[in-house]
Amino acid sequence: MALLLPVAAFGEQGVYEQEFVVTAYYSPLPGQCCYVRGSYEADKILNGEGHTAADGTAVFDGLAAAPSSYTFGTRITLPGIGTVSVHDRGGAIQEWQDNVHRLDIWVGYGEEGLARALAFGVQRMRGTVYVSSVRQPAVAFSPSSLPAPVASLAPLQGTTNILGTAPAYGDRSVSVRRLQEALQSAGYFDHDVTGYFGSVTQKSLGTFVTAMGIQEPADILTDTAAAYLEAARERAVASSPIPGVVDVSSTASRIAAAQRTLRFLGYYQGRTNGHFDETLRSAIFRFQVAHGIVSSSESQGAGRIGPQTNAAITHQWNRRLVARRATILLEQHRVGTLLVEQGKVVDRFLSAGNAGEQVRLLQTILADKGFFPHTEINGHFGPLTEQAVLAFQRDRGIIENSVAPGAGTVGPRTLAALQAEERMKAYRLVRAEGWHML
Repeated sequence: MALLLPVAAFGEQGVYEQEFVVTAYYSPLPGQCCYVRGSYEADKILNGEGHTAADGTAVFDGLAAAPSSYTFGTRITLPGIGTVSVHDRGGAIQEWQDNVHRLDIWVGYGEEGLARALAFGVQRMRGTVYVSSVRQPAVAFSPSSLPAPVASLAPLQGTTNILGTAPAYGDRSVSVRRLQEALQSAGYFDHDVTGYFGSVTQKSLGTFVTAMGIQEPADILTDTAAAYLEAARERAVASSPIPGVVDVSSTASRIAAAQRTLRFLGYYQGRTNGHFDETLRSAIFRFQVAHGIVSSSESQGAGRIGPQTNAAITHQWNRRLVARRATILLEQHRVGTLLVEQGKVVDRFLSAGNAGEQVRLLQTILADKGFFPHTEINGHFGPLTEQAVLAFQRDRGIIENSVAPGAGTVGPRTLAALQAEERMKAYRLVRAEGWHML
């Protein structure tokens, strides 16, 4: 060992100083807002299964991956970080020239762990190594001591909706932020967007699902609630279908709007003729009774659409349209999930130098769209594939020119666009022919 290490590095026997390039890694979880390589499965390949280190130890605070020359159990003290213990390996965790060694520290699960890893970046420092045969200091490192800014995840986010994210009570993540923003856009959250799923977010989500008439929990965002929320957000700027009071003195166009809307809601069976007749009056009255606005035909405002009745009609009309749109979103989400499971969509970020089935699939999809020659499909991401990706990006308005950031690579926005187009194509096929087509 004395021949391998600088003399100045030694202190007591088995303890020495070492120059390190230190990075951080994390354990991915399903439903994150974003991933290093674009998907849960791809990040599991990058980081292992995420629950067990190379020596079989369950991941823990203070776990580190080091080159194979470090025996498992070796402790390393790093200035400003703490003391970690080596139990893991990694393909890129090697000894470099000039006696510089790579070290990778585990910093947690899910979005928070990913944010920490990205914010940690690449740091060069001199640490103290305690080989496993000597008296070692205790492991002393907490991932929570490192910053986990949600802004660090922004470059990894595509344009997908919040279905499949499933943030739950007690979580602090980008997915919670997106939930709060969606609730805010839909008019059900008037607080600061913090990214923390506490009692305020739970109450807002509970109010929303009740307003939509769906039986979903409020302590976790289910796919059904997410679909309704996405649909409600889309309709947040929709105006009332009936522009004002409706009675015998209203214009024919306003009366016709009331007739169409009440027919859509199942209360009117007459003609759309713009006449305020007994059939329309009766339909208005039935709606008012059903929603507790009046109790009898003698009640004030019975049989006419005033502000209160109009607001109730607008809510029911909007809720019906939200439900219809949510059903479509849920079906599209199911289609997307099936496509990923069947390996029919690109599910990770790709760039020059990558090779394999994902690149072959990318080339096939681009060829089907007319951006890549079918005869050149080979599973290697070379200059021709890069130019095809660039052409797709420019055609879809993802980038402005060939020198824009991300040009020629499949990053978050390009991956989202490719997936959305394949999902829509498959969804149309399912709608036309049935689910058996997938």
